Amino acid sequence: MGTADARVLSADRLRDAATVIVLRDAARSPRVLMGQRGRAAAFLPDKFVFPGGAVDAGDGDIALARPLGAVDRRRLDRPGEATPEALAAAALRELWEETGQLVGRPGDWPDAPPDWQGYRAAGLRPDASALRYVFRAITPPGYPRRFDARFFVLDAAALSTAPDDFSNASDELAHLQWVAMDEARDLDLPFITSVVLAELAARLPDLGPPPRVPFFRDDAPHGYVLDEAQTP
Repeated sequence: MGTADARVLSADRLRDAATVIVLRDAARSPRVLMGQRGRAAAFLPDKFVFPGGAVDAGDGDIALARPLGAVDRRRLDRPGEATPEALAAAALRELWEETGQLVGRPGDWPDAPPDWQGYRAAGLRPDASALRYVFRAITPPGYPRRFDARFFVLDAAALSTAPDDFSNASDELAHLQWVAMDEARDLDLPFITSVVLAELAARLPDLGPPPRVPFFRDDAPHGYVLDEAQTP
């Protein structure tokens, strides 16, 4: 997980971040890819989470084989915030680093940066076209680290690697597994992860851009939840 130029909201330092909800068999037996953070982790120790992390400074310079869809890009393209390209690249990079899973198109990449050597070795360039922006959440004050996280859903059919092969994953997440949607609530989840799962389950098997992108933030006028209208 890398670092990014910080933006300041309220009185706390926030880091832009991207999270990937990889969904398998959405229409028949939906399962999501999750792993457990280490006990010594500074942020959300021991919790089961989706792959994801902070945007790196170089993520916006990655030449994607295919970009985000037009609706998702328009919703993410906001002055003063991380670019849609940087967020998409961060999502794909973190998915690779934490699970060993790749999403790409065949192509040579001789000058791939260090964090992207897995793509180069596989003869792929990262492909963001299957990512769908579905959720946004800002970590409440009081946590040792705070993120402005954009959540993307990805159909496992878009993976370029075998979905059960985690042999190339880093050690950042343990117990990587495909969790049945109706069983995920039994895991030790962060609050926001539970909310995202509920939102996603309510829309299944639809994995397209939602009519509205929910935005959770502590300064919402009616409490913690703000349903942000971002219609196409």
